[in-house]
Amino acid sequence: MALEPERTTRGWAARDASGILSPYTYSLRNTGPEDVYVKVLCCGVCHTDIHQIKNDLGMSNYPMVPGHEVVGEVVEVGSAVTKFKVGDTVGVGAIVGCCRNCRPCKADIEQYCNKKIWSYNDVYTDGKPTQGGFAGAMVVDQKFVVKIPEGMAPEQAAPLLCAGVTVYSPLSHFGLTQRGLRGGILGIGGVGHMGVKIAKAMGHHVTVISSSEKKREEAMEHLGADEYVVSSDSTRMQEAADSLDYIIDTVPVFHPLEPYLSLLKLDGKLILMGVINTPLQFLTPVVMLGRKSITGSFIGSMKETEEMLEFCKEKGLSSMIEVVKMDYVNKALERLEKNDVRYRFVVDVAGSKLDQ
Repeated sequence: MALEPERTTRGWAARDASGILSPYTYSLRNTGPEDVYVKVLCCGVCHTDIHQIKNDLGMSNYPMVPGHEVVGEVVEVGSAVTKFKVGDTVGVGAIVGCCRNCRPCKADIEQYCNKKIWSYNDVYTDGKPTQGGFAGAMVVDQKFVVKIPEGMAPEQAAPLLCAGVTVYSPLSHFGLTQRGLRGGILGIGGVGHMGVKIAKAMGHHVTVISSSEKKREEAMEHLGADEYVVSSDSTRMQEAADSLDYIIDTVPVFHPLEPYLSLLKLDGKLILMGVINTPLQFLTPVVMLGRKSITGSFIGSMKETEEMLEFCKEKGLSSMIEVVKMDYVNKALERLEKNDVRYRFVVDVAGSKLDQ
């Protein structure tokens, strides 16, 4: 029996902690019974991509092809694949594997599996490194592939696969989906902007809390926030005390928590979403005297991703994006680091020449 020729694809990879991406050819596994072979159409650029390519978390392996907000077209399916067929538009998020036996896996919240396999900068079950969506193609187990709803543009869907579900998951899990709740969104980057849109679509009164006046107009006019509070304006912060049911805190750098905890009502929740590598601090009475919770949440499950995509389709919800070609990706990462994007870069992979 002749060996199948090795399947390769072209991606853009970081070679070291400088984080500069350049063309890289590597092999993909052949489509197994449960696998879906996906031609990448586009891929969102997430803040995590910067942490990983620059080895900020000290666990990076190179060459590394980042990208975990992937939308593509199914080119081939394995013999046991039931959910997808050739030609379907599908999405792949931050995770491509899990153990399937632990408590989180059995409860369909596989994002909390201790043996989960990341879409890139990880090792797959076959011992080969996983590579992400800044590439021509990916092979992914059907469990970690979702259908993109009819009529949703691929580049619009991409940021939903990480930023969108990251906000949707805690609101759903903590029972914060009913109309009329009052929510706060702290920081409006990729995740924060989706937070405003999803919370508004759920019928919440949304206050954006920011460090400066800079984003007032866009928060109110473009994203539809109800109020805008600058965290250093002590008068406004005092007026807003005890007014919020929850705050989604997307700030990815050190910040004091007390000012925000004081905005929460009795039983209010501060939900942390920023990956911060320095310890945060707060005074216990602020939490005790309002029975408040400080909690965290991490992306979302495949089930929640499907629900969230349906929700966004039903509400006609879109992300605000800037579409770029692959040869601009290094500049895009540089701008993202400076928060110079409204609000998510999406790389048009299919429309890019991946060789130069």
